[in-house]
Amino acid sequence: MNIEKFDFDLPQKLIAKVPSKERSLSRLLVVGKKLIDKRFDQILDHLCEEDLLVINNTKVFNARINAERDTGGKVEILIERKLDRFNALALTKSNRPLKLNDKIYIGSVYATLVSKRDYLSVLNFSESIDEVIKNKGSIPIPPYLNRDPLPMDDERYQTVYAEESKMSSTAAPTAGLHFDSTLMERIKEKGIEIAPITLDIGLGTFKPIKDSDFSKHQMHSERINLSKESSELIKSKLNSKGRIISVGTTSLRCLESIFQKFGEIRPFEGETDIFIYPGFKFNVIDALITNFHLPKSTLMLLVSAFAGESTINKAYEHAISNEYRFFSYGDAMFLNRS
Repeated sequence: MNIEKFDFDLPQKLIAKVPSKERSLSRLLVVGKKLIDKRFDQILDHLCEEDLLVINNTKVFNARINAERDTGGKVEILIERKLDRFNALALTKSNRPLKLNDKIYIGSVYATLVSKRDYLSVLNFSESIDEVIKNKGSIPIPPYLNRDPLPMDDERYQTVYAEESKMSSTAAPTAGLHFDSTLMERIKEKGIEIAPITLDIGLGTFKPIKDSDFSKHQMHSERINLSKESSELIKSKLNSKGRIISVGTTSLRCLESIFQKFGEIRPFEGETDIFIYPGFKFNVIDALITNFHLPKSTLMLLVSAFAGESTINKAYEHAISNEYRFFSYGDAMFLNRS
């Protein structure tokens, strides 16, 4: 249960600061008995007609807002979720921590800190949050990129299959960033079915594990939605010879959470705070497409639980020595369940 087992040294040059030139031309490490280096669009070589791809169709909204105190001090707001028309749960970053009833200003609009929830704040806005996001928000690229959003991020930090009605995530389901429209069409032409689900990714995805005993870590709750149509597709595939392949850890967490809750796959809309680490029993997902994750993170624990710790260690050693690109804008792996 020691998180230090999941640490590794990563050269800074391997952190992808910008996306690949084309989505599907990023690299893909196929992890099996052998490690195979491929381009991402060659993933078709490893998909069969009987397979089912599960994708997360959530859309990232412009959750990042620059504000300032009345003294002129800079404050960054990252909205986690809208609570109602004027109130939102958010992460605030500033040189000096905000206190209750402090006001911060976004042009002529202001927000008041009305309460605290763990590491997040409840902010009350003087104008509707939708208008503030529309007029002042920008795409919330990951903090470890250490840069301001660029115009290209509006398109590239978003999957091609994100649905307009699903604008609820503060981070992208990054395994899906490798799929372009052409590749999606080729997948369908091969006879592979696709089941969309929704998990609205919150800021908790970047929350570090602080306790050396990682089992004590508390996951942040996130909203999930599995429709009747997708539920029936997935249930039918569970009883067939085809594989259920998760595009990303969010799709995996959504389905394994529902199975854990009900003992079966069924339509569901609600919340999950499922925490997957070595020892977890997987019931739904057979294979996983995922990026290379941060050391000592909940996602490193998840992929180690899924593929096996020794398998992941070998894959990451290979990726580092062969200079794969890491994290949200980085390259991908194709993993089979151990």
